[in-house]
Amino acid sequence: MSFFSDFKAFLMKKDIVALATAVVIGAAFNKVISSVVADIFMPIIGLLTGGVDFTQKFIALDGEHYENLEAAQAVEAAVITYGNLIQAIIYFIIVGLFIFLFLRSYEKTKKKEEAAAPAGPTKEEVLLTEIRDELRKKNI
Repeated sequence: MSFFSDFKAFLMKKDIVALATAVVIGAAFNKVISSVVADIFMPIIGLLTGGVDFTQKFIALDGEHYENLEAAQAVEAAVITYGNLIQAIIYFIIVGLFIFLFLRSYEKTKKKEEAAAPAGPTKEEVLLTEIRDELRKKNI
């Protein structure tokens, strides 16, 4: 086989296609989660914290006081934007919560499917087993 045919076979493996599909769905899921965090949870958290905008929380390393983050960045002051870290942690927790809830509901549906499956062999399986056993007896 040539290099290109090997490469094509590699790309068309079931695992690679499933991974590519998961990446695309994951990117779309990320947009949904980002919107939920930015448009729903952060305003609520802002209300609970008295209107604090975490993206504007920073420490200027030059010791000066700046009105806002943009002012500090305009004079190229070195800043630690700890508010972005807080927002990223909140985002991480919410993503973890969404994934947990999704997997939990998925596992519940799997358990229901397993419970719905017949516990014992079907009539056909019992009959086939009896036929197999009779044929074994005759061949002994």
